[in-house]
Amino acid sequence: MPIIIPPDLPASSVLERENIFFLQTQAAVEQDIRTLNFLLLNLMPKKIETEIHLLRMLANTPLQVDIELMRIDARPSRNTPIEHMDAFYKDFEDVRHKKYDGMIITGAPLGSVEFEDVRFWPKMQGILDWTVTNVTSTLFLCWAVQAAMHHFYGLRKYLLPAKLSGVYTHHLDAPLNPIVRGFDDTFEAPHSRFGEIRLPDIATVEDLEIVASSEVAGAYIVARRDGRQLFVTGHSEYEPDCLKDEYLRDLEAGIEPAVPENYFPGDDPSQPPIVTWKSHGALLFSNWINYFVYQLSPFDVAEIGSATLGSADGQPISSAGARS
Repeated sequence: MPIIIPPDLPASSVLERENIFFLQTQAAVEQDIRTLNFLLLNLMPKKIETEIHLLRMLANTPLQVDIELMRIDARPSRNTPIEHMDAFYKDFEDVRHKKYDGMIITGAPLGSVEFEDVRFWPKMQGILDWTVTNVTSTLFLCWAVQAAMHHFYGLRKYLLPAKLSGVYTHHLDAPLNPIVRGFDDTFEAPHSRFGEIRLPDIATVEDLEIVASSEVAGAYIVARRDGRQLFVTGHSEYEPDCLKDEYLRDLEAGIEPAVPENYFPGDDPSQPPIVTWKSHGALLFSNWINYFVYQLSPFDVAEIGSATLGSADGQPISSAGARS
């Protein structure tokens, strides 16, 4: 939530340079508030588990958030009861006429598949284009990052020599970006993927800012400069045993996976994993909701997706301008 300060307070110029959001007293008086509407496109096989992980993150805010769930198509899920899908999930045709303040598109177990070979790729492309006009800010996770960067910016996905699995140290490349407000200079986050969009390729796109990266895992947080798109290549939402469960699943399948790096004490899978990423993960989602959704989204839902939602210098406009 923004702080409210007296008009012309000298500190305002300093706060503005540091991208710290505030409202002057009169703007706060005129401000109106409404429920934020979010859409979750869940592409993960274990949909209920993914719902729980992400809803925990979205609940970490004083703002009122209304969540809707969407599936890519009506094909039965092997890991989720059809009764659950039919009761709680909507199809794209059910929501395409609506507008949303925020949207999350999850990863999918498709890291080694070319985009054009993905069964639902044409539909995915249509949804990606729809987000531009119908969503204030879209958060892409893991595989969805690769899909969106390929679709919107023509960036190539590269397969890694082996699956990247573990918890890695990251550093801030753009410490004043609001999405990492409150982050330490270095922090840890889990990754679990087979592919990547390479840092030098991302750096060629003027509209994108590399916010945080890792010497091992590469790009981690990338933001469109107007806040309309946020790309997170890892899994800050993961619960303590997620990487362990994936490792055991692959073992049972005979894949002979490598032990997730920097996860088990002494790299010993018989030991309970040490969680080192939850605080920064919670902060990442809170910052996205606050700075890229709440502060960018207009009060009039019909205005969502307009070209006026970001300032020319790529900084989020204040809700005094967007919501009053």
